[in-house]
Amino acid sequence: MDCRIGDEFLAHQRVLVVAPHADDETYGCAGTIARIKSLGGETYVVVGSVASIEQYGGRQVSGLRTVTADTRIAEFQSVAELLKVDDWEVLFSGPDQHMALDAVPRRELTRLLERDARLSIENLRPSMVMIPAISYNQDHEALHRACVTATRPSAPGERHFVPHVLCYDNTSLFWTPERERFTPDLFVDISEFMQLKLQAMGLHASQVKNPLYHGSPEGLELQSRWRGREISAEAAEGYKAMRVVL
Repeated sequence: MDCRIGDEFLAHQRVLVVAPHADDETYGCAGTIARIKSLGGETYVVVGSVASIEQYGGRQVSGLRTVTADTRIAEFQSVAELLKVDDWEVLFSGPDQHMALDAVPRRELTRLLERDARLSIENLRPSMVMIPAISYNQDHEALHRACVTATRPSAPGERHFVPHVLCYDNTSLFWTPERERFTPDLFVDISEFMQLKLQAMGLHASQVKNPLYHGSPEGLELQSRWRGREISAEAAEGYKAMRVVL
């Protein structure tokens, strides 16, 4: 596959990935992040929230278990180093917001993403923002809506205009009403970075689930290879373009 046009485009991007939780960046964008970094582009990640939480399952665990905030931060930092992310930031680190971003006023989420966070759109001035697609997860939906508001068009010169806004994939998006189904219309060939994506998923060790779970490393590989088959490649990541200005 001739990727020269894609490579030239990606090499000049400054990308901000907005992830509801640590690991969403890997499910949706790890291969793209790695490809952009290999070409000399810039990548940044803003995570909505990280906190200690009780959650179901694990590779060899059934039922509820506690995963600490320190564990999740350490895992994410390892992933950021693996993917050579330029910088990252967590918006909320308390238990009141984790898995409850829908309870945070959209105005506050938008304000952080637009101008007040250290890696806000106004401070970072990215050329591309990758945002979570709508899903059954309330945090994903809350951040999706806030990102749409934060990247809205405005009069020239008023505020930073992001020319490229993409919604990224997740292995959970099959479980949604038909009208909200995720249908990618932009693909990034990650054939050379598939193993790196799986390595990143493995570093989120507390989140690694049994093989038949859709969000397991095995499920992630199947999805990435299926997206690849949609464009006749070994592996790909799919995106829904909200705006691409050329």
